[in-house]
Amino acid sequence: MPSQQILPITYHPPSVFSTSSSSTDKLLLKDAEDDPTTRLLLFSHFEEEDEEKGTPIIKPLLPRASSYIATTNGANKHQQRRRRTASDSSLSSLSDDSRNNSLGREVEHAAAETFLVTRLSLKLLRYLGVGYRWITRFLALGCYSFLLMPGFIRVGYYYFFSSQVRRGIVYGDQPRNRLDLYLPKNTDGPKPVIAFVTGGAWIIGYKAWGSLLGQQLSERDIIVACIDYRNFPQGTISDMVKDASQGISFVCNHIADYGGDPNRIYLMGQSAGAHIGACALIDQAIKEAGEGESTSWSVSQIKAYFGLSGGYNLLNLVDHFHRRGLYRSIFLGIMEGEQSLQRFSPELMIQDLNIRHAASLLPPIILFHGTADYSIPSDASKNFAETLQRLGVKAKSILYEGKTHTDLFLQDPMRGGKDDMFEDLVAIIHEGDSEALAKDAVAPPRKRLVPEFMLKLAHRVSPF
Repeated sequence: MPSQQILPITYHPPSVFSTSSSSTDKLLLKDAEDDPTTRLLLFSHFEEEDEEKGTPIIKPLLPRASSYIATTNGANKHQQRRRRTASDSSLSSLSDDSRNNSLGREVEHAAAETFLVTRLSLKLLRYLGVGYRWITRFLALGCYSFLLMPGFIRVGYYYFFSSQVRRGIVYGDQPRNRLDLYLPKNTDGPKPVIAFVTGGAWIIGYKAWGSLLGQQLSERDIIVACIDYRNFPQGTISDMVKDASQGISFVCNHIADYGGDPNRIYLMGQSAGAHIGACALIDQAIKEAGEGESTSWSVSQIKAYFGLSGGYNLLNLVDHFHRRGLYRSIFLGIMEGEQSLQRFSPELMIQDLNIRHAASLLPPIILFHGTADYSIPSDASKNFAETLQRLGVKAKSILYEGKTHTDLFLQDPMRGGKDDMFEDLVAIIHEGDSEALAKDAVAPPRKRLVPEFMLKLAHRVSPF
């Protein structure tokens, strides 16, 4: 008696799957390799014994040529109906499993992101040392985060579950060479693009830090690409600048595939990201001003540079950072030694007599800063803008009275309603686009994410 055992193996009988198979056959074979249900239906077998040799003979359960051939035999018709019913049930079950797997992957990704954020925080504590100053700073950071938690939860939900966010797009070959894209819902025509480099004291920078800005700008029909990069001690400043430059290159060369306008690309950075972005921009201008060095993107592709609460002269900041808790020895380690401070100071780089002609290649530069910023004083942006103006660069600094290092980037956007810095940024990007400006004029006010009393308390306890 032949045993009718279904074998979960893939066997290709020569008579059916020969080297002369059609392209449809090959497609079915590929699907079978990728899909366990398809493999079960197409390549399960009956096993019979050869009466003469006593060896098993494998026959297809669903032969391609005869599975659905009409026959007068009632038993065969009944068997066909059973097969179709089993197939439909299997595909329905597979669809449910696919949805469950998709949700599982989202939860797994959220857990991985949370683990990474926790690890970065512990790494910061390790490298800054556990002294009285940093114990009080971390207590303040805990209170600050707790007060803004209602906003963080809503932004986090959007980041992990919105269909408008494309997370983890690979732009290079290093572990942190990933970027997130925030896409507008409106897809009629190419959109302006911001390549955004997030901050994080060169130690805890992460692409997800730009999710609030990305969400709100995408609501104004602006695509945002948040670029991740290696942090210290995984890399030093030259690695960070290299990663940022690669991310910018990806945006310049591939953003059209995601609905972006390659002729309207802007570069922006916040805090340490503003410093890294400025270094990448000036370094690119220096390369282009030289001779014979090949580049994968051009300064001419950047319509403007926006720096938010950045520092651009490290020689003036190293002692200030030391007093604030980013100790000199650690900071010099990040910047590859004291001899490299000038090399990685955009304000000083552009004044070098040997490369000053590179300034003529730079796009307009707009620097935003709060006057109550104690992490990086607003003079950093003011002085850099004045230096650029003396060199003939179209540059200006816009200062916001009484705003701290995080007010412009976190508290004000979470407050909802009108946000001066945000409106200034959007107005510059949409300048000359009458249709976009008309939409901005009637755009609904942004929703409040955190109660006002909690925002005021967060302003008071902020360690930044």
